[in-house]
Amino acid sequence: MDSPDEQYATEAAIIGSIVRKLVATTGHVNNRAIILALVNELESNNNPIHQDVLRNCLQIVVGHTPDENN
Repeated sequence: MDSPDEQYATEAAIIGSIVRKLVATTGHVNNRAIILALVNELESNNNPIHQDVLRNCLQIVVGHTPDENN
């Protein structure tokens, strides 16, 4: 059985890449920007396997995003 680190290595790499791009282009990063970048990539990608990985990334980021109403 894979450890959680191994299980989500691809997702971590994608999220890390997005964070680096955001920092390089805007100088800062927040969960909303990560979510928007993931949605943009998901909409522009036609590979079903990569789309599944991107959906997993979205679930990870949204799961760690505090509710704005609190």
